Amino acid sequence: MTKSALQIARAAYQPKLPKALKGAVKVQEGAPTQSVADQEAIKALFPNTYGMPMIQFVEGEATAFPAINVGVILSGGQAPGGHNVISGLFDGIKALNKDSRLFGFILGPGGLVDHNYKELTSDIIDEYRNTGGFDIIGSGRTKLEKEDQFEKGLEIIKELGIKALVIIGGDDSNTNACVLAEYYAAKKCGVQVIGCPKTIDGDLKNEMIETSFGFDTACKVYSEVIGNIQRDCNSSRKYWHFIKLMGRSASHIALECALQTQPNICIVSEEVEAKNMSLDDVVTYIAQAVANRAAQGNNFGTVLIPEGLIEFIPAMKKLIAELNDLLAEGSEFAMIKKSAQREWVISKLSQENAAIYASLPEGVARQLTLDRDPHGNVQVSLIETEKLLSDMVAVKLAQWKEEGKFVGKFAAQHHFFGYEGRCAAPSNYDADYCYALGYTASMLIANGKTGYMSSVRNTTAPAEEWIAGGVPITMMMNMERRHGEMKPVIQKALVKLDGAPFKAFAAKRDEWAIETAYVYPGPIQYFGPTEVCDQPTKTLALEQGK
Repeated sequence: MTKSALQIARAAYQPKLPKALKGAVKVQEGAPTQSVADQEAIKALFPNTYGMPMIQFVEGEATAFPAINVGVILSGGQAPGGHNVISGLFDGIKALNKDSRLFGFILGPGGLVDHNYKELTSDIIDEYRNTGGFDIIGSGRTKLEKEDQFEKGLEIIKELGIKALVIIGGDDSNTNACVLAEYYAAKKCGVQVIGCPKTIDGDLKNEMIETSFGFDTACKVYSEVIGNIQRDCNSSRKYWHFIKLMGRSASHIALECALQTQPNICIVSEEVEAKNMSLDDVVTYIAQAVANRAAQGNNFGTVLIPEGLIEFIPAMKKLIAELNDLLAEGSEFAMIKKSAQREWVISKLSQENAAIYASLPEGVARQLTLDRDPHGNVQVSLIETEKLLSDMVAVKLAQWKEEGKFVGKFAAQHHFFGYEGRCAAPSNYDADYCYALGYTASMLIANGKTGYMSSVRNTTAPAEEWIAGGVPITMMMNMERRHGEMKPVIQKALVKLDGAPFKAFAAKRDEWAIETAYVYPGPIQYFGPTEVCDQPTKTLALEQGK
C-alpha cells in the first residue's frame, strides 16, 4: 500500500488512554438500570439483559487471562475512527493474553451471516492505525434481526471458537447488537456481544455516551470547507451559498458547524418542528435575512441546512404521510400521464395538503410522488432541500422587489456535504476516543459482560482522567413504530432547544444574520500545540460546561 507522508507520520501516533486502562482493571458496578421509556415492554423483550448495572473500570491487580477469540463487525455508514476502535480492541485482547485472536467479518453484519471473514493480525492492524475509512474489513447495512441469521452467525462463531462479538455501529446497529446479545444469552450459547457508539450524525448519545465517534472529525472537515466557501463568499460578494449537511434525524452537525464557522443562517430542524413552522415560514425567515443584508449593500451570505429538514416541517410531514397512503395503492397513479400526474395528486389530497403540494416547485413535487423506497415511503434524503429553499427564496424576493420591499440582488450556489466527512483521517480527539472505546470493549469482554455498549466519558479533560466503562444497551431503548410495527430501538438524541449548544447559537444568530462574522477554522491539525490539535467539538465543550 502506497502511503502519503501524512499517513506515515500518523502511523507513529500513539493514541492516549485513560489511566484506569493502562494496567490491570477491576469492575466497579453502579445501580441497576432501566430503559429510558416503555420499561415493561423492554423488560419483557430482554429478560436476560435488562436492568444490568452501569460499569466503571478502575485500577486493579494483575490476573492471568486465558487466550480468547473475538469477532468484530463494522456496521452502517462510515465514521472517522473506526480503524482505531479495532486497533484498541486488538491491543486490549493481546494485552490480556498474547495468544488471543481477532476475526473481522467482511462487509458488515452480512459477513457474519455469510461466513465471510479474515483474521486481523498485527501486520494488518498496523497498516490501518489512525487512518480514516472502514476499508480494513468494509461495512454493510444488513440488519441482524431474524432467528435464522442469529443461527447462521452462531455456526461460524462456534467454528472459529469466538467467545465475544463486537459490533461497531449507530443506533440501529447497536439495537441489533442488543437483540443478538439477548438471543445468545437466552440460549446460553456462551457468546458475549458488545457495542461501540458510531455515527457522524451525533444522534447516538446520552448521559453515559458523551458523543458518537466520528462526529468530531466530520464536523471539522465540513467546517473547514464551509470556512473556505465563506472566504470565497466574502471575497466575490455576489452569491448566497446554500449548504446542506448530513443529519437526517437530528441537526447536531449543522449546529456544530454553525458554532465553528458563524454563518449568516443555520436552520435547526428541531426548532422548526417545535415552533410548528411551515415551509413558507422557513423561506420567509431566510428571505428576510437576505433582504436585511442587501439593504446594507451585502448581496452575499451562507445558509446551513440539515439534510432531514423537510421531515421536521409539521405540514410537510402531514403531506408526506398522506402521499404515502395515496400512492400505496399505486395502480391508478401509475396509469396517469406524467403531464397530468401533478393535477391528479392535487385533486386527491385533502384541501390543506393540496395547497402545500401545489406551492412546491415542479421538481420537488415530482420527487415526492415518484422516488419511493422499498417500504413505499418518500426518500426525503434525495430531495435537494438546498435548491428547494433557494428557489422559493428567489420567488419571494422577486415578489418583494415588485412591492418595493427588496432592493438588492440574489444569486445562489448550492452544496451538499456528506460523504466528504465520513472517511477522513480521524482528528486526535477521535483517534484517542476510538482507541479507548475499543480497548474498553476488550475489558468488558474480559469481565464476562454482554449486552453492553463501550463507554468513555469526561473526554473534555486530559485523557488520563477519562472514565472508561460500560452501559447496558437496554438502558437506551424505547418502543417506536417501524414499518407498521412497534419495535425496540435505541432512542435518538435530538438537538435539545434548552441545551447549552443551541442556547449559545441562539444568543448569537441575530448578530451573525446581519454582520459578516465568518470564522475560517482551516484544516484539521494533527501536530502542534494541544489547544490547536486536541480540542473537542464546541457542542461537547458547551455540554460539559467548558
